[in-house]
Amino acid sequence: MPELPEVEVVRAGLAPAATGSLITAVSVLDERALTRHAAGAADFVSRLEGRTFRGAERRGKFLWLPLDSDVDAVIAHLGMSGQMLLRAPDAAAERHERIRIFVEHPQHGELAIVFADQRTFGSLAVDRLVPDGPSRIPTQVAHIARDPVDPLFHDAEFIRALTRRRSAVKRVLLDQQVISGVGNIYADESLWAARIHPETSADALSTVAVKRLLAEIRIVLAKALAEGGTSFDAQYVNVNGQAGYFAHSLNAYGRGGQPCPRCGTLIVREAFMNRSSHYCPRCQRRR
Repeated sequence: MPELPEVEVVRAGLAPAATGSLITAVSVLDERALTRHAAGAADFVSRLEGRTFRGAERRGKFLWLPLDSDVDAVIAHLGMSGQMLLRAPDAAAERHERIRIFVEHPQHGELAIVFADQRTFGSLAVDRLVPDGPSRIPTQVAHIARDPVDPLFHDAEFIRALTRRRSAVKRVLLDQQVISGVGNIYADESLWAARIHPETSADALSTVAVKRLLAEIRIVLAKALAEGGTSFDAQYVNVNGQAGYFAHSLNAYGRGGQPCPRCGTLIVREAFMNRSSHYCPRCQRRR
């Protein structure tokens, strides 16, 4: 599943083309891409055509394009394999194209915003915006915490929330109500960098350890953003269809059985919540 860096790369790519664009037409090729829009395809189309996008925003793994009225937005969740692509309006359909939004930008001219999704777990919807501090967010996002690259992320609140949990620290990092945007890949990488075992109970961590972990989360996310995110296959791409290359910088995730870059001990891979955890048994001793 795309995580914060991958979604932020897409948001940054969409913003220049979406901001100020008039929506001239919408084509829904597969209604499975509207599972988050309960009113169906006809309503989705009618609520968009003739309106203007104001920008592109994100929280955690959610991306949305606010509309001109400032009361609603097109929200996108990419699921396991969703892609938001920029194409010429007459470009051939993508292999797994589900929805195409035709827009006209005052500077860039006619474009198409294409939602493609191989596994059909992703979805678009028109959602109402609600107040959230100084900004407005879709109702489908209101339940999740801010992410650690958000300027309004509150470090002290995160430290308190994490250290009050008796769950494994990795499980808490994946809890979107505590911190958003940190998925399996970046949790493993951050815990490796902070030398913390993923099964360490969160309430057993000192404040110093949690501050170190939060700092490493931000470093890992910043590096992944600079490298365009993590792409293991052609599913995770930016708006131009290009893959990120942070996979070449991974220290723990996906490296089971390979030497730890820090000490040479073989990285361990263990089952975790229908996924896998990767850690160094020497650098990240369980305390």
